[in-house]
Parts: sequence; structure tokens; C-alpha cells
Amino acid sequence: MSDFNHPSAVDRRTLLKSGAAAVGLAALGPRAASALAASTVDHQAGVVFAPGLPGRDYTPVITPNGAALPFRVVQGVKVFHLVAEPLQHEFAPGLTAECWGFNGRTPGPTIEAVEGDRVRIYVTNRLPAATSVHWHGILLPSGMDGVSGLSQAPIPAGATFKYEFTLRQHGTFMYHSHRDEMTQQALGMMGMFIVHPRISARRPDRDFVLLSSEWKVLPGARRPDPNEMLEFNVLTFNGKAFPGTAPLMVKQNDHVRIRLGNLSAMSHHSIHIHGHAWTLTETDGGVIPPLARWPEVTQLVPVGCTRTMEFIADNPGDWALHCHMSHHTMTQMGHSGINMLGVDAAAVDRAVQPILPSYMTMGTDGMGDMGEMGMPVPPNSTPMFGTTGPYGYIDMGGMFTVLKVRPMLRAGDEARWWEPPAGTLAQAARPEELARDGIIVEPSASPPAAPHHHPPPPTFQPDRPK
Repeated sequence: MSDFNHPSAVDRRTLLKSGAAAVGLAALGPRAASALAASTVDHQAGVVFAPGLPGRDYTPVITPNGAALPFRVVQGVKVFHLVAEPLQHEFAPGLTAECWGFNGRTPGPTIEAVEGDRVRIYVTNRLPAATSVHWHGILLPSGMDGVSGLSQAPIPAGATFKYEFTLRQHGTFMYHSHRDEMTQQALGMMGMFIVHPRISARRPDRDFVLLSSEWKVLPGARRPDPNEMLEFNVLTFNGKAFPGTAPLMVKQNDHVRIRLGNLSAMSHHSIHIHGHAWTLTETDGGVIPPLARWPEVTQLVPVGCTRTMEFIADNPGDWALHCHMSHHTMTQMGHSGINMLGVDAAAVDRAVQPILPSYMTMGTDGMGDMGEMGMPVPPNSTPMFGTTGPYGYIDMGGMFTVLKVRPMLRAGDEARWWEPPAGTLAQAARPEELARDGIIVEPSASPPAAPHHHPPPPTFQPDRPK
């Protein structure tokens, strides 16, 4: 489908309408013109910009399952307050854990500002350990960079530190703990930091923010395991695993921007969109010149990076948006176990059930029906994936969500599935269709790869959590 490129020209009338005009108008000299990758105005001219305001100077981003951090303006400075604290977090229905985050959530609320804003961010530490906050990708004085022990002293438990700097670039950035990173990020100490351009020729209709992260939460456990290095079993967008992820609601022909961030401990994510092609317009290093962009349907987001994609949502429907690393769309128990493909389930069941009546061999023909079987799961855990969709079980979980494109957005569309027009739904081929098109389907010469499992005896009672 269509893509969208930023115009490279700067509209002077747009500048006059911006907050910059309230206190001064920066000259757009040759240096600014050559530095458009990160800046739309000349910050070297000593101009102080009025604080950018939502609606007037930017269209606020949408953080599905998240929130924006409120601010107040004090003598021309935007003042924010982050509170680092323990919290109870729900990854998906049935799965919660004791995490750490900011202002009662993980990831923390999204910080939004405008290029040229002077920001003052207080960080209060209510954790049982010292911490610090790094403003990932933002150009600022060294002493504000938040690296504990290097650029500042750690913030002791109970203390409040102040960070203050002027934003001299625009783009998609992140913030996260930079004290005991392995532990504190594994528990959720992270968030997104969006800096809008001071001058924007065109704003998107929908501007989404998705932060990827990964967790190790053993079934039944109450805390993520920060010592895990490889075998993560809960993969999330904005702290939620499908079906806990909120859909991205879009009106047909909207200009859509999706900002992807990745603060997973060890995993890169190849984020794939269905039904559309998008264009990589920005990295956390700045804007990509229009002539250097190309269309994609899958964008790799390495650890510690952001990528900004744009497209025109001209294809209505329900479209999957997910990490294409298949284990990243599973949850918990889908990542371990014995390979049972091709095993004679009936023979194994007959051998084991006299000793263990509740035993039932599974996975002999794959894992696609595991989620919908309704098998009991340990306390505080979820099936490995999925939920019920309009045509059966959606056997996807983890880092998966749905982009819903509608001709008109109506209240309640989040819970409604797309109704495809006649002739646009894949269905079983009718015999007359096969005959018409000369398709001959020979009877299968071999039996199914593996017999289905032998059902448990009538006396079987599934184990229930105690």
C-alpha cells in the first residue's frame, strides 16, 4: 500500500504559528538546513522557545495500554515527575507479577515534549535499591546522562533527584534505569521519550508508540527472573502479551506513524505488519532523507534502538502486527518441553495412564490447538498463546497485536472483528470450483503423521490449583 515521505522544505507560515513565535523566531540558516535529520530550527542562535503544547504544537502520541506523563509549565520550563516504585503488573489475563516501574506502571508513562523545550524531570526513588535514569538517545550535558557512578551519584532509596536540559533534537527516544541494569530493566524500569519537531509540515493522523521487552516469569512465580539470559518466556508490547495487548485503531486512509522501541535484555525483534507496506522514516539518530528510504513489511528493531515507520492505512480489515521471531509470539510454556512430533500418542498414553491417570500426550502434530483445549494451567500463568477470534482460535500470543483499519471509527470497534465483503474471505474450495479450474486432489497415500492422543480414562480429573 502507500507510503509517506516527509517533505524536506520548511514552511515559514507553519513556523509563525508555532510556539517559537511567542518568544523569538530563529533564523533558518544553512546550518539548520543541513541538520534537518535531527533539528528543524537553529539552536545555536540563543533563542528560547516557548514550551510546546499538545494540539497547538504537536499531536500527542497514542501509547496502547499506556499513558502520557503529565507536566506543568513553571517559568517557561516543562516540569515532569517520575516516581520509581514497585508495582503489581498484569501481562495478560491470568498472569501478573511484582515488577518495578514508574508512576505505577511498566513501561513508565510516555514523556512528550517539543524540540527546543527546556525540561525539568524529578525522579523520586521509592524502590528498595538505589537507581538512576538514563535519557536514551537524547543529546544533553554529560552530568544529566544518568549513568550511575559515571555521570551522577546513584539516587538513594527515598531521595529525589532533578534532571534538567534543553531538547535540541526531535525523534523517538527512550528512558531506563542505568543502575544495576540487568536487574532493574528486567523488572520493568523503562519508558518512551518522544520529542516532536518544532516545525512540522504535516502531522500524522495516528501516532503510535510500542516499546518491546522480554521477561522470564516461570508459571506460578510472582517475580520476573532478572538472572535469565536466554530463555525468556513472556514477550510484550508496552508490557502486555497478547491477548492483553490493546488494538491499534485507525481510520481508513489515515496517515499512520508507528514508533518502535526495543529495551529487551537480549533479543532483537523483527516487527512485521500485515496488509500494508511501511517506510522507515527515522531512527533514533534522526530523520532519514526521503531519497534514502525504502518500503518494508518487516522492520528489525535491535536492542537499545528505536525505529519509526509510516504508511497510509488504505486497506481496511483486521491486520496482525507482531514480531516475526516465532518464539516471541508464544507465552510461557510454549518455549520448553520435549519434542513429541510424530510420536504414537495412543501407545504412550496406554503405557503411562495406569500409573499417572491425568497424563495425556500432546504436541504430536504441533502446538496449534494447545491454547484452545482449555487445559488447566498453574496458578498465575496463561496458556502459551491466543484467544478466540472470529473464525476460530488465534494461536498467537506474546508480542502480537491487531491493527484495526475501519472506514469509520465507531465506539466499540475495539471489540468488533472485521466483516469482510463478499468474495474476500478464504474458504474451503467447493468441488465445482476445483473441477472448473482443473485442480485434482489425489487421496492421501499415507496416514496422518501421528495418531491422536488416547483420551484419559473416564475417571480422569484434571489437576486443579491448590
